[in-house]
Amino acid sequence: MHIPENYLSPQTCGVMLATVAPVWYVSIKKVDAQIKLHKETIPMLGLSSSLSFLIMMFNLPVPGGTTAHAVGAVLLAILSGPWAACLSVSVALLLQSLLFGDGGILAFGANCFTMAVVMPFVGYGIYLLLKKHAPKIGAFLAAYVGVNAAALATAILLGVQPLLFHDAARQPLYNPYPLNITIPAMMSVHLLVIGFVEGIFTLSVLSFVKRSTQTDTFTLLPVNTRRLKFILIGFVLLSPLGLLASGTAWGEWDLNELVKTLKDNHLPTHKPQGMVHGLSFHSLFSDYTIPGLPISIGYILCGITAILVFLLLYRLLFERRNKNA
Repeated sequence: MHIPENYLSPQTCGVMLATVAPVWYVSIKKVDAQIKLHKETIPMLGLSSSLSFLIMMFNLPVPGGTTAHAVGAVLLAILSGPWAACLSVSVALLLQSLLFGDGGILAFGANCFTMAVVMPFVGYGIYLLLKKHAPKIGAFLAAYVGVNAAALATAILLGVQPLLFHDAARQPLYNPYPLNITIPAMMSVHLLVIGFVEGIFTLSVLSFVKRSTQTDTFTLLPVNTRRLKFILIGFVLLSPLGLLASGTAWGEWDLNELVKTLKDNHLPTHKPQGMVHGLSFHSLFSDYTIPGLPISIGYILCGITAILVFLLLYRLLFERRNKNA
């Protein structure tokens, strides 16, 4: 679901960044207020970003020879609130794009809009409607609907590009696939596979870490962070399993792969000129690999690095803010 570099026009990227910026601002304010009530919010933010980061490393094979992954945004919204989830997922996406080349730098605002805004808030809204009478069903449906809402938003952002941005010969400048292709391609995978994976993952983790065993209702903080740490350790150790799925996620191809998919689908193989002359950014650990190390070891070390960065970042940011307040 990560939109790569140059698939969206600079204008689209600017609009999406401007759209999510006020959400980030409110999220920081809301999280600041939450920390005053629950000090454990600070380590929970680090654990939340780590959880989202790690679950996105587990690529799953899906029909069509491509791959996809869960996100965990609705799970985080149920555990610590949608504003904290928005912040946690945004920070995870930022690290992914800067260090690991997963998602475009210019597309960062768009990726945050779909996975850190649409997904947690839509999912949390579903959960609020159902949690009183059917919390487990509510958690599953919240995750299922949330990830599909994010997939639909991604499909629309990609699909409007050839409609809005093309040259005089009507050749697309950026993503060449129109809405009648992007929406079915994205939604079929997420409705039939990833939505269920996201729902099962969300419900399973909630059942494992919920604070109270006296009720079936999942509540906001405080959360059993010790159990959450066990989950993170398990995900780190198992993360190389994400390498087993072959194929690139739909819409996340590099330029050469894109041309090949166009040819395979009997479409014009014109290279979009906006993509050809777009931003070229080479991340330090592209595709979660570390030069000189086996791929599986590099994958594990990337996961460990991310966890340490997240825990340190939130501690420095929010503990200092609260001491100076």
